Amino acid sequence: MNSMKKIQIKNWLVKSSCILLVILMVVSCNEEIPLPEPIPAAPIVGNSIGNIINTDPSFSILKAAATKAGLMPILSDSTLNMTLFAPDDAAFAASGIPNAGVIAALRAGFLDTVLRYHMVSQKLSSAQIGNTFPNRQSPSFLNPAPTVSFLLRLTNFPTTRNGAWINTIPMKQVDIPASNGFIHKVFAIVQPPQRFLWNRISTDPNLTYLTAAIQRADSGYAPTSPSSLVGALNNIGANLTVFAPIDSSMRSFLTGAIYLGLVAQGVPPATAIAQATFLASTPAVFTNPALYASLPAIQVRGIVVYHILKQRAFTNNFPTTTTSYPTLLNDGVPQHPGVALTAVFGVPFVTSATVKGAANATASTLYINPASDPAGTSDQHFLNGVLQKINQVLLPQ
Repeated sequence: MNSMKKIQIKNWLVKSSCILLVILMVVSCNEEIPLPEPIPAAPIVGNSIGNIINTDPSFSILKAAATKAGLMPILSDSTLNMTLFAPDDAAFAASGIPNAGVIAALRAGFLDTVLRYHMVSQKLSSAQIGNTFPNRQSPSFLNPAPTVSFLLRLTNFPTTRNGAWINTIPMKQVDIPASNGFIHKVFAIVQPPQRFLWNRISTDPNLTYLTAAIQRADSGYAPTSPSSLVGALNNIGANLTVFAPIDSSMRSFLTGAIYLGLVAQGVPPATAIAQATFLASTPAVFTNPALYASLPAIQVRGIVVYHILKQRAFTNNFPTTTTSYPTLLNDGVPQHPGVALTAVFGVPFVTSATVKGAANATASTLYINPASDPAGTSDQHFLNGVLQKINQVLLPQ
């Protein structure tokens, strides 16, 4: 009998190892997180998060999703500390899932991925979340690449500034207590980010000048170098906000800069404006050897880094009174005043927002349109930061 048990255990270990290898291979391809490994039943002491979901009829869709994903044992484990940003039935409906029947058509691995992003391994009351700038960075239960590190976690960003939010999603009810943490109800599903900032910038048809400027600024750096801007924009450990001037704004700025340079060289104004308009008409302006003296890589780099904050700035966490914050430029020029941010709120979302460079005569306007990527222009959330499109180039001096 003991011999038979040893054989069974050995076979189970072999099967488990094969399953683990498959999981690692799938995740390394950045696909959906597969089904979690079986978790033994956890004790339910008091009213755990799982018990609340199980008994509250407003969480019927969440209950179906968590059950299919195999997450109910974790949510019911009163030995853990956690916070769940919980979409109720109305939130699922607002996100395109009107009833629990739709859950049956969704893959368990997909549901596991999405729901884990709503779970934080800390007890966070609204008071602990806080209302400072930037949003609190909270590691979720979601590991997008276990082969990179078993400790890697995608973070979400709650705040109680200007209301209560997680990333760009408002919370409708906070501080529902449970024996193993807190539930905060949200208005919609909080989608985990899937791409890097550079993926968006380098493929956006309205950010071709910014793409070329970043590549020009990286002259002399290997793309994977820690000092490379492309490397930073592809780094999952980075935490950035890029204020991205659209192509027409970049073209207008470059035309003016080249015009002034030509006039300073003695070119007649009428000729200078025609030449400047032609030279700035395509992103190739940054790779034109004739303009290297006028657009040296170090100057281009200084302007580009002035458009990047070292934290994620969602518009819902912008100040309502103009306030300045440092940019990447402050790494080299610590005393620089940075950029000034301001937002105007409706109910509950931001209706307008601006960012002003130290040398700009007027503030640059953010294009407020938080629609899903790639159509959106504001609060576009990526694995390593946030993208906000603007209508001017920010000038540091």
